[in-house]
Amino acid sequence: MTLSFYLATKNINKVKEIQDILKDTGLIVRPAPSDISFPEETGKTLEENAIGKARYLKNIIGAEPVAGEDTGLVVEKLNGLPGVMSARFASSQPDDRKNIEKLLNMLSHCKKMEERKAKFITVVALIISEEEIIFKGEIEGHIAFTPRGTNGFGYDPVFEIPYLGKTFAELTMKEKNIFSHRAIAFRKLADYMLKR
Repeated sequence: MTLSFYLATKNINKVKEIQDILKDTGLIVRPAPSDISFPEETGKTLEENAIGKARYLKNIIGAEPVAGEDTGLVVEKLNGLPGVMSARFASSQPDDRKNIEKLLNMLSHCKKMEERKAKFITVVALIISEEEIIFKGEIEGHIAFTPRGTNGFGYDPVFEIPYLGKTFAELTMKEKNIFSHRAIAFRKLADYMLKR
């Protein structure tokens, strides 16, 4: 039997990335139907947003399993910002370039790398057999002084992995998906589904 789940997102980049992360597991990632639109995220936490997305999609398609995902960039010097507002940090509509510009401006006074500590957190909520299970992935890094690289999306051009000296955007998708926050969270989901 083929195992699969619906993913509650309209972000094609996320769908591709998660499909790549799980390609060796046999799990199939089914994108949300293209004709639906998700309501604005109103959760105060990544967990609330992830669960909200999963519940919303489940109610529309009437099928399980369904997974909702939310990811936030947490910057130490900014008291955890942009956090749950990561996608809409600079404006009400997601805009990667504007978000990065705002982030770099807010950190412009931080001249040392140790002052630019950050972490990416991904939370995945899986609804399966009427249960809701949460999986989490984190990775620590720094915010680079300028964007570097052309791969990835979101804050990838400014999120640097210290021991590599590269931003996520300077890595191939295959390299990024070995250890990224999203890879950690979705591999936990895969392990759970495959062991049921």
